Amino acid sequence: MPAEMTFDALLVLSFGGPEGTEEVVPFLENVTRGRGIPRERLAVVGEHYFHFDGVSPLNRLNREIIANLEAEIAARGLDLPVYFGNRNWHPFANDTAEQMARDGVRNALVFATSAWGGYSACLQYNEDIRGMIAHLAEQGLPAIEFTKLRQFYDHPIFINHMAEAVREAVAGVPADRRDATRMLFTAHSVPVAADRAAGGPEDAHLYSRQVAEASRLIAQAAGIDEFDLVWQSRSGNPATPWLGPDIVDHTRALAADGTRAVVVCPVGFISDHMEVIWDLDTELVAAAEELDVHVERTRTAGPSPEFAGMVLDLVAELVDNSAPAGLGEVTVQGCTVNGAPCRPGCCQVSRPNSRTA
Repeated sequence: MPAEMTFDALLVLSFGGPEGTEEVVPFLENVTRGRGIPRERLAVVGEHYFHFDGVSPLNRLNREIIANLEAEIAARGLDLPVYFGNRNWHPFANDTAEQMARDGVRNALVFATSAWGGYSACLQYNEDIRGMIAHLAEQGLPAIEFTKLRQFYDHPIFINHMAEAVREAVAGVPADRRDATRMLFTAHSVPVAADRAAGGPEDAHLYSRQVAEASRLIAQAAGIDEFDLVWQSRSGNPATPWLGPDIVDHTRALAADGTRAVVVCPVGFISDHMEVIWDLDTELVAAAEELDVHVERTRTAGPSPEFAGMVLDLVAELVDNSAPAGLGEVTVQGCTVNGAPCRPGCCQVSRPNSRTA
């Protein structure tokens, strides 16, 4: 941790998303840089963005989170300006880092919009931070020390908020279908090889184990005895093994066994961005309608004031050097400084052909 536990800014660091049809392919070029995917193929891949006029809701949702953070910061009487930067689209993290340096920021906190461990969900954000540091040096701007907040998959506020959302969704299932309803927790799939970390045995499959543990904790808090963990949003070579089962395939299997409704909790996502509104609210719902299966999808945690309070509680934990608040039995990796792993090998895998937004 920094020798002086005072921070002069908070950076919300995210994946990014296009905000117009003309931005879709350039955005996807950034996401897939180095993989040699032709532009015409990216136009096909971007179908779900074009369905919504090329606008990903992610930037808007992140600005909503930032507004809630600013309100909570003011309520707590703190002096902590909030900045916003993305990996793959405007506002780019490097541009934001430049602005921060010019504003006099020298010791910044980073909140990455992911609760999890693993390459895409954690280590890649460390790479982003190292990239910002290098960019500032290349531009001859003052250095900033960046401290990324820890993973929070099992934080009591996150778990309890999602449990409340599950209870609300269960209540929304039509009465005549409740006795034939299945609870599904879903997260972004990744290649099986990318779910294996190179650290110690306790790190193996860290991402999928954390998702499974969060699902268990939420179900327990919501009073749900039985549930399934499924995955979504896979892409790339069909021959490459990915985490499964896929949520649409699993729903078809459930329907064949008599299930008439599914309650879907997108536990892997903190906001209703593209992987939620397209893969769940569009593709899953369309498939379920053909099967006469009702879909009741829970809300996500990100837009709530409680979520903003949790982020600032993570800050307070760090500043006060207090014990991490957590309910789970799977490891939570701690804060990182200047993009260094919390320990050697943490979340380290070969760069996968995947993305988690």
